[in-house]
Amino acid sequence: MEKLYLGVFREIITPPIGTRLYGYSPDVYSKSINDDLTVTAFYFKQGKSSALLISVTVCEINTSLCDELREKISSLTGVSKDNVMLCATHTHSAPDVAGTEGWGSLDTQYRDNIFVPKILSCVQKAVLSPKKVTAAFAHKDSYVGINRRQLLANNMIDFGQNPWGYFNPKMTVVSFFDENNDNVANIVHYGCHGTAAGCNTEITRDWSGIMTDALEEYSGGITAFVNGTMGDAGPRISNGKTTGDISYVKELGLVAANDVVEVYKTMPAPCDVKLCASSKKISIPVKPRMDTKSAEEMYEFFKDKTSNVGAYTRSYLEKVMTLNKEGAQQPESFETEQTTISVGNVVFTGIPFEIFAQTGFRVAENFNDATVLSVSNTNGFEGYFATQDAICRGGYEVQMFLYSRPNQFCDNADFHLMKQMVRTVKDTLGKEE
Repeated sequence: MEKLYLGVFREIITPPIGTRLYGYSPDVYSKSINDDLTVTAFYFKQGKSSALLISVTVCEINTSLCDELREKISSLTGVSKDNVMLCATHTHSAPDVAGTEGWGSLDTQYRDNIFVPKILSCVQKAVLSPKKVTAAFAHKDSYVGINRRQLLANNMIDFGQNPWGYFNPKMTVVSFFDENNDNVANIVHYGCHGTAAGCNTEITRDWSGIMTDALEEYSGGITAFVNGTMGDAGPRISNGKTTGDISYVKELGLVAANDVVEVYKTMPAPCDVKLCASSKKISIPVKPRMDTKSAEEMYEFFKDKTSNVGAYTRSYLEKVMTLNKEGAQQPESFETEQTTISVGNVVFTGIPFEIFAQTGFRVAENFNDATVLSVSNTNGFEGYFATQDAICRGGYEVQMFLYSRPNQFCDNADFHLMKQMVRTVKDTLGKEE
Protein backbone atom coordinates (compact mmCIF):
# COMPACT_ATOMS: atom_id res chain seq x y z
CA MET A 1 0.00 0.00 0.00
CA GLU A 2 1.28 3.44 -0.89
CA LYS A 3 1.78 5.88 1.94
CA LEU A 4 -0.92 8.41 2.75
CA TYR A 5 0.16 12.05 2.84
CA LEU A 6 -1.68 14.79 4.71
CA GLY A 7 -1.33 18.55 4.50
CA VAL A 8 -3.35 20.62 6.97
CA PHE A 9 -3.70 24.35 7.48
CA ARG A 10 -6.01 26.86 9.16
CA GLU A 11 -7.03 30.46 8.51
CA ILE A 12 -9.04 32.88 10.65
CA ILE A 13 -12.28 34.04 8.99
CA THR A 14 -13.71 36.24 11.75
CA PRO A 15 -15.77 39.16 10.40
CA PRO A 16 -15.64 42.70 11.79
CA ILE A 17 -17.89 43.56 14.71
CA GLY A 18 -21.21 44.85 13.43
CA THR A 19 -21.61 42.03 10.91
CA ARG A 20 -25.11 40.58 10.65
CA LEU A 21 -25.34 37.11 12.18
CA TYR A 22 -27.23 34.30 10.47
CA GLY A 23 -29.48 31.73 12.10
CA TYR A 24 -32.49 33.27 13.83
CA SER A 25 -33.73 36.47 12.21
CA PRO A 26 -32.35 38.99 9.71
CA ASP A 27 -31.90 41.78 12.27
CA VAL A 28 -29.24 40.34 14.64
CA TYR A 29 -25.87 42.10 14.47
CA SER A 30 -22.64 41.21 16.26
CA LYS A 31 -21.44 43.41 19.09
CA SER A 32 -18.35 41.45 20.18
CA ILE A 33 -16.13 38.49 19.41
CA ASN A 34 -16.27 35.57 21.82
CA ASP A 35 -13.90 33.40 19.77
CA ASP A 36 -12.53 33.45 16.24
CA LEU A 37 -14.19 31.73 13.31
CA THR A 38 -11.94 29.45 11.26
CA VAL A 39 -11.51 27.43 8.10
CA THR A 40 -9.40 24.26 8.35
CA ALA A 41 -8.32 22.32 5.26
CA PHE A 42 -7.22 18.66 5.20
CA TYR A 43 -5.43 17.71 1.98
CA PHE A 44 -5.13 13.95 1.43
CA LYS A 45 -2.79 12.49 -1.17
CA GLN A 46 -2.04 8.83 -1.92
CA GLY A 47 -0.48 7.86 -5.22
CA LYS A 48 -2.63 9.38 -7.93
CA SER A 49 -5.60 9.89 -5.58
CA SER A 50 -6.22 13.17 -3.77
CA ALA A 51 -9.06 14.74 -1.80
CA LEU A 52 -9.84 17.77 0.34
CA LEU A 53 -12.01 17.93 3.41
CA ILE A 54 -12.60 21.53 4.51
CA SER A 55 -14.34 22.51 7.75
CA VAL A 56 -15.73 26.07 7.87
CA THR A 57 -17.20 27.45 11.09
CA VAL A 58 -20.28 29.12 9.62
CA CYS A 59 -23.91 28.05 9.71
CA GLU A 60 -24.61 27.11 6.09
CA ILE A 61 -23.05 27.82 2.69
CA ASN A 62 -25.12 28.62 -0.36
CA THR A 63 -25.00 25.76 -2.90
CA SER A 64 -24.05 27.99 -5.83
CA LEU A 65 -21.27 29.54 -3.76
CA CYS A 66 -20.03 26.06 -2.84
CA ASP A 67 -20.00 25.06 -6.51
CA GLU A 68 -17.96 28.15 -7.41
CA LEU A 69 -15.55 27.57 -4.55
CA ARG A 70 -15.03 23.90 -5.40
CA GLU A 71 -14.29 24.84 -9.02
CA LYS A 72 -11.72 27.41 -7.88
CA ILE A 73 -10.23 24.98 -5.37
CA SER A 74 -9.90 22.33 -8.06
CA SER A 75 -8.17 24.76 -10.44
CA LEU A 76 -5.87 25.93 -7.67
CA THR A 77 -4.87 22.51 -6.31
CA GLY A 78 -5.45 19.95 -9.05
CA VAL A 79 -7.83 18.03 -6.79
CA SER A 80 -10.95 16.98 -8.67
CA LYS A 81 -14.01 19.02 -7.75
CA ASP A 82 -15.74 15.69 -7.13
CA ASN A 83 -13.27 14.97 -4.32
CA VAL A 84 -13.75 18.23 -2.42
CA MET A 85 -15.94 18.23 0.70
CA LEU A 86 -16.75 21.75 1.94
CA CYS A 87 -18.49 21.36 5.30
CA ALA A 88 -20.22 24.02 7.43
CA THR A 89 -20.20 23.36 11.18
CA HIS A 90 -23.57 25.11 11.69
CA THR A 91 -22.85 27.74 14.30
CA HIS A 92 -25.68 30.28 14.44
CA SER A 93 -23.27 33.03 15.43
CA ALA A 94 -21.46 33.69 12.15
CA PRO A 95 -22.07 35.78 9.01
CA ASP A 96 -24.67 34.92 6.37
CA VAL A 97 -23.13 33.00 3.47
CA ALA A 98 -26.36 31.10 2.80
CA GLY A 99 -28.81 33.78 1.66
CA THR A 100 -31.91 31.85 2.71
CA GLU A 101 -35.27 33.59 2.19
CA GLY A 102 -36.51 34.86 5.56
CA TRP A 103 -33.06 35.19 7.12
CA GLY A 104 -31.64 38.00 5.02
CA SER A 105 -29.54 38.22 1.90
CA LEU A 106 -26.10 36.69 1.54
CA ASP A 107 -23.38 38.96 2.97
CA THR A 108 -21.49 39.71 -0.25
CA GLN A 109 -18.93 41.98 1.41
CA TYR A 110 -17.92 39.24 3.85
CA ARG A 111 -17.99 36.63 1.08
CA ASP A 112 -15.74 38.62 -1.25
CA ASN A 113 -13.31 40.15 1.26
CA ILE A 114 -12.84 37.40 3.85
CA PHE A 115 -14.71 34.15 3.24
CA VAL A 116 -13.65 33.18 -0.29
CA PRO A 117 -10.06 34.56 -0.18
CA LYS A 118 -9.30 32.90 3.18
CA ILE A 119 -10.68 29.53 2.10
CA LEU A 120 -8.62 29.58 -1.08
CA SER A 121 -5.52 30.67 0.84
CA CYS A 122 -6.04 27.96 3.44
CA VAL A 123 -6.44 25.23 0.85
CA GLN A 124 -3.44 26.41 -1.14
CA LYS A 125 -1.24 26.31 1.96
CA ALA A 126 -2.54 22.88 2.99
CA VAL A 127 -1.36 21.31 -0.27
CA LEU A 128 2.16 22.78 -0.08
CA SER A 129 3.63 20.65 2.69
CA PRO A 130 2.00 17.24 3.04
CA LYS A 131 3.54 14.74 5.48
CA LYS A 132 3.53 10.97 5.49
CA VAL A 133 0.90 9.92 8.01
CA THR A 134 -0.74 6.93 9.57
CA ALA A 135 -4.29 7.07 10.94
CA ALA A 136 -6.46 5.76 13.74
CA PHE A 137 -9.93 6.43 15.06
CA ALA A 138 -11.90 5.99 18.24
CA HIS A 139 -15.38 6.81 19.47
CA LYS A 140 -17.58 6.87 22.55
CA ASP A 141 -21.05 8.06 23.44
CA SER A 142 -21.36 11.72 24.37
CA TYR A 143 -24.52 13.41 25.60
CA VAL A 144 -23.67 16.92 24.47
CA GLY A 145 -26.73 16.75 22.20
CA ILE A 146 -30.31 15.50 22.38
CA ASN A 147 -33.29 15.18 20.05
CA ARG A 148 -34.81 18.67 20.03
CA ARG A 149 -38.30 17.90 18.68
CA GLN A 150 -40.17 18.12 21.99
CA LEU A 151 -43.82 17.02 21.95
CA LEU A 152 -45.83 19.51 24.00
CA ALA A 153 -48.97 18.90 26.05
CA ASN A 154 -51.07 20.37 23.23
CA ASN A 155 -49.65 17.72 20.83
CA MET A 156 -47.52 20.28 18.99
CA ILE A 157 -43.82 19.95 18.24
CA ASP A 158 -41.53 22.73 19.46
CA PHE A 159 -37.83 23.25 20.12
CA GLY A 160 -36.88 21.60 23.38
CA GLN A 161 -35.45 18.35 24.69
CA ASN A 162 -36.97 15.03 23.69
CA PRO A 163 -35.15 12.15 25.44
CA TRP A 164 -37.27 9.59 23.58
CA GLY A 165 -36.50 10.88 20.10
CA TYR A 166 -33.91 9.52 17.69
CA PHE A 167 -30.44 10.79 18.52
CA ASN A 168 -26.95 9.52 17.72
CA PRO A 169 -24.67 10.04 20.74
CA LYS A 170 -21.52 8.68 19.05
CA MET A 171 -18.60 11.11 19.07
CA THR A 172 -15.85 9.99 16.67
CA VAL A 173 -12.28 11.23 16.45
CA VAL A 174 -10.10 10.43 13.44
CA SER A 175 -6.44 11.20 14.11
CA PHE A 176 -3.36 11.37 11.92
CA PHE A 177 0.25 10.83 13.06
CA ASP A 178 3.62 11.55 11.45
CA GLU A 179 6.60 9.21 11.20
CA ASN A 180 7.62 10.10 14.78
CA ASN A 181 4.13 9.14 15.95
CA ASP A 182 3.38 12.77 16.81
CA ASN A 183 -0.17 13.95 16.22
CA VAL A 184 -0.56 16.02 13.07
CA ALA A 185 -4.32 16.56 12.96
CA ASN A 186 -7.72 15.40 14.17
CA ILE A 187 -11.22 15.45 12.70
CA VAL A 188 -14.10 15.27 15.19
CA HIS A 189 -17.52 14.07 14.01
CA TYR A 190 -20.70 14.56 16.05
CA GLY A 191 -24.28 15.56 15.26
CA CYS A 192 -25.70 18.59 17.05
CA HIS A 193 -26.87 22.13 16.23
CA GLY A 194 -24.57 25.02 17.16
CA THR A 195 -27.24 26.93 19.05
CA ALA A 196 -26.06 26.87 22.68
CA ALA A 197 -25.37 30.60 22.39
CA GLY A 198 -28.97 31.31 21.42
CA CYS A 199 -30.03 34.47 19.60
CA ASN A 200 -26.89 36.25 20.78
CA THR A 201 -24.73 39.09 19.51
CA GLU A 202 -21.31 37.50 20.11
CA ILE A 203 -19.40 35.97 17.19
CA THR A 204 -18.60 32.38 18.19
CA ARG A 205 -18.05 28.85 16.91
CA ASP A 206 -20.44 27.83 19.69
CA TRP A 207 -19.86 24.72 21.86
CA SER A 208 -17.81 22.87 19.22
CA GLY A 209 -15.14 25.58 19.31
CA ILE A 210 -14.27 24.84 22.93
CA MET A 211 -14.26 21.11 22.12
CA THR A 212 -11.83 21.37 19.19
CA ASP A 213 -9.57 23.79 21.07
CA ALA A 214 -9.34 21.31 23.95
CA LEU A 215 -8.35 18.37 21.76
CA GLU A 216 -5.88 20.55 19.86
CA GLU A 217 -4.18 21.54 23.10
CA TYR A 218 -4.16 17.98 24.44
CA SER A 219 -2.99 16.21 21.26
CA GLY A 220 -0.84 18.90 19.68
CA GLY A 221 -2.51 18.44 16.29
CA ILE A 222 -4.71 20.87 14.35
CA THR A 223 -8.31 19.88 15.10
CA ALA A 224 -11.55 20.58 13.24
CA PHE A 225 -15.20 19.59 13.56
CA VAL A 226 -17.66 18.24 11.01
CA ASN A 227 -21.34 18.09 11.93
CA GLY A 228 -23.25 14.83 11.60
CA THR A 229 -26.96 14.07 11.71
CA MET A 230 -27.93 17.34 13.33
CA GLY A 231 -31.29 18.07 11.66
CA ASP A 232 -33.27 17.02 14.73
CA ALA A 233 -30.48 17.35 17.31
CA GLY A 234 -29.82 20.32 19.55
CA PRO A 235 -27.42 21.06 22.42
CA ARG A 236 -28.43 19.46 25.74
CA ILE A 237 -28.10 22.52 27.95
CA SER A 238 -29.11 22.86 31.58
CA ASN A 239 -31.98 25.29 30.96
CA GLY A 240 -33.99 22.37 29.55
CA LYS A 241 -33.89 23.81 26.03
CA THR A 242 -31.61 23.66 23.01
CA THR A 243 -30.97 27.40 22.86
CA GLY A 244 -29.53 29.61 25.56
CA ASP A 245 -27.05 32.49 25.76
CA ILE A 246 -23.29 32.82 25.52
CA SER A 247 -22.78 31.31 29.00
CA TYR A 248 -24.12 27.99 27.75
CA VAL A 249 -21.41 27.84 25.08
CA LYS A 250 -18.84 27.45 27.84
CA GLU A 251 -21.06 25.17 29.90
CA LEU A 252 -21.68 22.69 27.11
CA GLY A 253 -18.32 23.23 25.44
CA LEU A 254 -16.52 22.02 28.55
CA VAL A 255 -18.63 18.85 28.56
CA ALA A 256 -17.78 18.28 24.89
CA ALA A 257 -14.11 19.06 25.59
CA ASN A 258 -13.92 16.46 28.34
CA ASP A 259 -15.64 13.86 26.16
CA VAL A 260 -13.45 14.42 23.11
CA VAL A 261 -10.25 14.11 25.15
CA GLU A 262 -11.58 10.87 26.67
CA VAL A 263 -12.23 9.56 23.15
CA TYR A 264 -8.69 10.46 22.11
CA LYS A 265 -7.21 8.66 25.11
CA THR A 266 -8.67 5.39 23.80
CA MET A 267 -7.08 5.81 20.36
CA PRO A 268 -5.51 2.55 19.14
CA ALA A 269 -2.12 2.35 17.47
CA PRO A 270 -2.20 4.11 14.09
CA CYS A 271 -1.64 2.21 10.85
CA ASP A 272 -1.38 2.74 7.12
CA VAL A 273 -4.76 3.30 5.47
CA LYS A 274 -6.20 3.52 1.98
CA LEU A 275 -7.69 6.76 0.63
CA CYS A 276 -10.83 6.67 -1.55
CA ALA A 277 -13.05 9.52 -2.73
CA SER A 278 -15.94 10.00 -5.11
CA SER A 279 -19.03 12.05 -5.80
CA LYS A 280 -22.36 11.00 -7.28
CA LYS A 281 -25.57 12.68 -8.29
CA ILE A 282 -28.55 11.59 -6.22
CA SER A 283 -32.16 11.97 -7.30
CA ILE A 284 -35.11 12.31 -4.89
CA PRO A 285 -38.70 11.96 -6.20
CA VAL A 286 -40.96 15.01 -5.81
CA LYS A 287 -44.73 15.53 -5.84
CA PRO A 288 -46.70 17.63 -8.33
CA ARG A 289 -46.86 21.30 -7.35
CA MET A 290 -49.66 22.59 -5.21
CA ASP A 291 -52.57 23.81 -7.33
CA THR A 292 -53.01 27.56 -7.77
CA LYS A 293 -56.26 27.86 -5.81
CA SER A 294 -54.80 26.15 -2.74
CA ALA A 295 -51.64 28.23 -3.00
CA GLU A 296 -53.62 31.47 -3.22
CA GLU A 297 -55.73 30.58 -0.20
CA MET A 298 -52.66 29.70 1.84
CA TYR A 299 -50.87 32.84 0.63
CA GLU A 300 -53.43 35.10 2.34
CA PHE A 301 -52.02 34.05 5.69
CA PHE A 302 -48.35 34.35 4.72
CA LYS A 303 -48.33 37.33 2.34
CA ASP A 304 -47.18 39.81 4.97
CA LYS A 305 -44.53 37.60 6.59
CA THR A 306 -41.06 39.10 6.24
CA SER A 307 -38.76 36.92 8.32
CA ASN A 308 -37.88 33.38 9.34
CA VAL A 309 -40.10 30.43 8.40
CA GLY A 310 -43.08 32.67 7.61
CA ALA A 311 -41.17 34.47 4.84
CA TYR A 312 -39.71 31.14 3.73
CA THR A 313 -43.22 29.75 3.26
CA ARG A 314 -44.41 32.93 1.52
CA SER A 315 -41.54 32.62 -0.94
CA TYR A 316 -42.46 28.98 -1.61
CA LEU A 317 -46.07 29.94 -2.39
CA GLU A 318 -44.98 32.77 -4.69
CA LYS A 319 -42.77 30.38 -6.64
CA VAL A 320 -45.61 27.85 -6.93
CA MET A 321 -48.07 30.44 -8.23
CA THR A 322 -45.54 31.86 -10.70
CA LEU A 323 -44.63 28.45 -12.10
CA ASN A 324 -48.28 27.44 -12.38
CA LYS A 325 -49.10 30.67 -14.18
CA GLU A 326 -46.24 30.09 -16.62
CA GLY A 327 -47.36 26.51 -17.20
CA ALA A 328 -43.93 25.25 -16.18
CA GLN A 329 -43.19 21.57 -16.61
CA GLN A 330 -43.57 19.37 -13.54
CA PRO A 331 -40.25 17.74 -12.61
CA GLU A 332 -40.21 14.15 -11.40
CA SER A 333 -37.26 14.53 -9.07
CA PHE A 334 -34.80 16.88 -7.38
CA GLU A 335 -31.14 16.24 -8.07
CA THR A 336 -28.24 17.04 -5.80
CA GLU A 337 -24.79 15.67 -5.00
CA GLN A 338 -23.23 13.39 -2.41
CA THR A 339 -19.49 13.47 -1.83
CA THR A 340 -17.61 10.77 0.06
CA ILE A 341 -14.06 10.51 1.39
CA SER A 342 -12.91 7.32 3.09
CA VAL A 343 -9.73 7.02 5.13
CA GLY A 344 -9.30 3.36 5.85
CA ASN A 345 -12.45 2.04 7.50
CA VAL A 346 -13.77 5.50 8.29
CA VAL A 347 -16.08 7.04 5.69
CA PHE A 348 -17.15 10.71 5.66
CA THR A 349 -20.16 11.05 3.38
CA GLY A 350 -21.62 14.50 2.93
CA ILE A 351 -24.86 15.90 1.53
CA PRO A 352 -26.23 19.47 1.38
CA PHE A 353 -29.06 18.92 3.87
CA GLU A 354 -29.63 18.97 7.60
CA ILE A 355 -30.39 15.27 7.96
CA PHE A 356 -32.12 13.52 10.84
CA ALA A 357 -30.43 10.96 13.12
CA GLN A 358 -32.65 8.13 11.91
CA THR A 359 -31.39 8.52 8.34
CA GLY A 360 -27.78 8.33 9.49
CA PHE A 361 -28.52 5.17 11.48
CA ARG A 362 -30.16 3.56 8.44
CA VAL A 363 -27.18 4.35 6.23
CA ALA A 364 -24.61 3.10 8.73
CA GLU A 365 -26.37 -0.20 9.44
CA ASN A 366 -25.59 -1.33 5.89
CA PHE A 367 -21.86 -1.52 6.68
CA ASN A 368 -20.43 -4.01 9.15
CA ASP A 369 -16.79 -3.44 8.23
CA ALA A 370 -16.76 0.36 7.92
CA THR A 371 -17.68 3.29 10.16
CA VAL A 372 -19.89 5.50 8.01
CA LEU A 373 -20.20 9.09 9.25
CA SER A 374 -22.95 11.12 7.58
CA VAL A 375 -22.03 14.81 7.37
CA SER A 376 -24.73 17.49 7.06
CA ASN A 377 -24.40 20.84 5.25
CA THR A 378 -21.73 19.63 2.84
CA ASN A 379 -21.12 21.27 -0.56
CA GLY A 380 -24.14 23.50 -0.22
CA PHE A 381 -27.38 23.91 1.64
CA GLU A 382 -30.73 22.61 0.40
CA GLY A 383 -32.68 22.72 3.67
CA TYR A 384 -33.83 20.18 6.22
CA PHE A 385 -34.43 16.57 5.25
CA ALA A 386 -37.17 15.19 7.48
CA THR A 387 -38.01 11.53 7.95
CA GLN A 388 -41.35 10.04 6.94
CA ASP A 389 -42.49 9.47 10.52
CA ALA A 390 -41.68 13.09 11.47
CA ILE A 391 -43.89 14.58 8.75
CA CYS A 392 -47.16 13.65 10.46
CA ARG A 393 -46.07 15.47 13.63
CA GLY A 394 -45.07 18.66 11.84
CA GLY A 395 -42.87 21.23 13.55
CA TYR A 396 -40.28 23.70 12.32
CA GLU A 397 -38.00 21.19 10.63
CA VAL A 398 -40.90 19.60 8.75
CA GLN A 399 -42.27 22.95 7.61
CA MET A 400 -38.83 23.88 6.29
CA PHE A 401 -38.60 20.48 4.57
CA LEU A 402 -42.02 20.79 2.91
CA TYR A 403 -41.54 24.34 1.63
CA SER A 404 -37.91 24.16 0.54
CA ARG A 405 -38.79 23.98 -3.20
CA PRO A 406 -41.87 24.41 -5.38
CA ASN A 407 -42.31 20.66 -5.83
CA GLN A 408 -42.32 19.06 -2.40
CA PHE A 409 -40.38 15.87 -1.77
CA CYS A 410 -42.38 12.64 -1.66
CA ASP A 411 -43.37 11.52 1.83
CA ASN A 412 -40.83 8.68 1.91
CA ALA A 413 -38.02 10.81 0.52
CA ASP A 414 -35.79 9.72 3.42
CA PHE A 415 -35.96 6.14 2.15
CA HIS A 416 -34.80 7.23 -1.31
CA LEU A 417 -32.04 9.37 0.20
CA MET A 418 -30.84 6.55 2.42
CA LYS A 419 -30.72 4.03 -0.43
CA GLN A 420 -28.72 6.37 -2.64
CA MET A 421 -26.35 7.37 0.15
CA VAL A 422 -25.63 3.68 0.70
CA ARG A 423 -25.03 3.21 -3.02
CA THR A 424 -22.51 6.06 -3.14
CA VAL A 425 -20.61 4.81 -0.10
CA LYS A 426 -20.44 1.29 -1.57
CA ASP A 427 -19.21 2.72 -4.83
CA THR A 428 -16.49 4.69 -3.03
CA LEU A 429 -15.38 1.61 -1.12
CA GLY A 430 -15.48 -0.55 -4.23
CA LYS A 431 -18.23 -2.78 -2.88
CA GLU A 432 -20.79 -4.40 -5.12
CA GLU A 433 -24.48 -3.59 -4.67
